[in-house]
Amino acid sequence: MSALAAQIPETAMPADPRLIVALDVPTVAEAEALVERLGDSVGFYKIGLELLATGGMALARRLTDQGLSVFADWKLHDIGNTVERATAAIAATGACAFLTVHGEPQVMAAAVKGRGASPMKLLAVTVLTSLGDQDLTEMGYGFTAAQLVERRVRQAVEAGLDGVISSPHEAAIARRIGGEGFLVVTPGIRPAGSALGDQARAAGPADALRNGASHLVVGRPINAADNPRAAAEAIAAEMAGA
Repeated sequence: MSALAAQIPETAMPADPRLIVALDVPTVAEAEALVERLGDSVGFYKIGLELLATGGMALARRLTDQGLSVFADWKLHDIGNTVERATAAIAATGACAFLTVHGEPQVMAAAVKGRGASPMKLLAVTVLTSLGDQDLTEMGYGFTAAQLVERRVRQAVEAGLDGVISSPHEAAIARRIGGEGFLVVTPGIRPAGSALGDQARAAGPADALRNGASHLVVGRPINAADNPRAAAEAIAAEMAGA
């Protein structure tokens, strides 16, 4: 049995299933060490592009085998045929509960086709939480962040996706358009006293949930904390009181 397997109980965990911790660390070994430190306080993990290049898919399988959930934040973006085949390949592993694709109609439609009957949830990226209105203007968009999020949420619903990634500031828009069962996954979560870092549209855990978020993705406030478990438990307590 691996060290990771030995540290994760096989029984149901008392973790809040709405809390997703970002394994934004350089190596798989560091990611596994963080999972061990968090123990049963967290049951859902995000694997991003950094770990994808260094064994992220194998890590996703190991975490899933231990009863944990994995959010593959890989933001698929290519021609339709490529996205369809990539989505099918990821879905076939059975290792990912959530997968992100870019919020463009042809990309979303291709991902839905590629997923087939897999239970994996597809989430469209709307506007990265590091971008503000001025950034979008400089990029050539004729929309504010809120307007572009609304447009992409409507397209995601039409394409048959399960939800979107949006900042806490636009979670209410996504909830209003998507309805009760729509997944609204919000990165950019910063508890009181946390540094914003590169997040332009951040909010606290309770505010994000009140705005309509279904899941919160938390990175540095937990994975860079001196005591990650205590940080995760404090955020979960704030979520419980929202």
